[in-house]
Amino acid sequence: MSLTTEIRPGTNRYINHTGALAQLPELLAPFAKPIIVTGEKSYAAFSELGPQLDYPLYRYDGTASDEDAARIAQAAPDADCVIGIGGGRVLDTAKDAAEVLHAATVCVPTLASNCAPYTPIGAIYNPDHSFKRVAYFTQAPYATVVDWDLILTTPHDYFVAGIGDTLAKWYELVGLTKDRTDSLPAFSRVAKAVAESIFATLKTQAPAALQALASGVVTPAFTDVADSIIGIAGTTGGFGVADGRQAGAHAIHNGLTHLSETHELLHGSKVAYGILVQLAHEGKVDEIQAILPFYRAVGLPMKLADLNITEHIDEALATVAETAASDAESFKLIDPDITPAQVVQAMRLVEAQ
Repeated sequence: MSLTTEIRPGTNRYINHTGALAQLPELLAPFAKPIIVTGEKSYAAFSELGPQLDYPLYRYDGTASDEDAARIAQAAPDADCVIGIGGGRVLDTAKDAAEVLHAATVCVPTLASNCAPYTPIGAIYNPDHSFKRVAYFTQAPYATVVDWDLILTTPHDYFVAGIGDTLAKWYELVGLTKDRTDSLPAFSRVAKAVAESIFATLKTQAPAALQALASGVVTPAFTDVADSIIGIAGTTGGFGVADGRQAGAHAIHNGLTHLSETHELLHGSKVAYGILVQLAHEGKVDEIQAILPFYRAVGLPMKLADLNITEHIDEALATVAETAASDAESFKLIDPDITPAQVVQAMRLVEAQ
């Protein structure tokens, strides 16, 4: 069995409506010893709207690391359900701890910034916040509970990052399958159709969704974009498997995590920049020009300065490129022969746009 190649669409149950948090007690009734994994801001937002849950509570340390997941699992060895309440790193920590415990996971996203609440996959980091690995968990979440009133509390920058991370689904899938367009297996064709639908949703509705977020009003544009970020994006990798997961954009993200000046930037923002670098390497400058107005409209990073990279540029580019072009990284899935020098060249081409 290979968890990296089998079809694993996503969460067992996806519950998305205003007031969805009220269903948590019923959802959790089958479990004898649930625990909560959360962060301070995440739990504060949840507590304003959600039911009181009288379960042991563990704060994650902000890293989404194996070490932190192991700490939590060791503190609650009898837990049979891990309730993750928070953003992507909280939820990946919860899923990682549940994997150690052989327990179920219930994901309660407090913001719309990525598909972590939906997928049986986690982005795992080292304690120093540098990227470590993609984890393929043996179980998808038991349930994902998306309450629109809670998602409306998403900070603006996190929602923008979610748009950037989700936008990559289309560009990375196209890059991964460019030489096999006419011979994709059925599930990969489904993944491509989903990714194309996501791309269209973001292009047409993301600005209106951001306006709804600012106004604190649930609108169809807001729920469509939030569902695309949290749930639908996860089906791309779930159906497409290797065809629908990380490629050049995420490899650039992983390289950027080795620069301390980028640590305060969100995952999806760095991935969005990575899209531009991937397109540059593929020679698709016209596509860069076509998407830049959208980047400007929603506030996605387009230049090194947007990533806080303003000094020692040559050294910074070399650091990013060394990781992004390594044999362990997903840029190799698009171009097996890519070199660090070519990544640097692509980043400089983006800078010139």
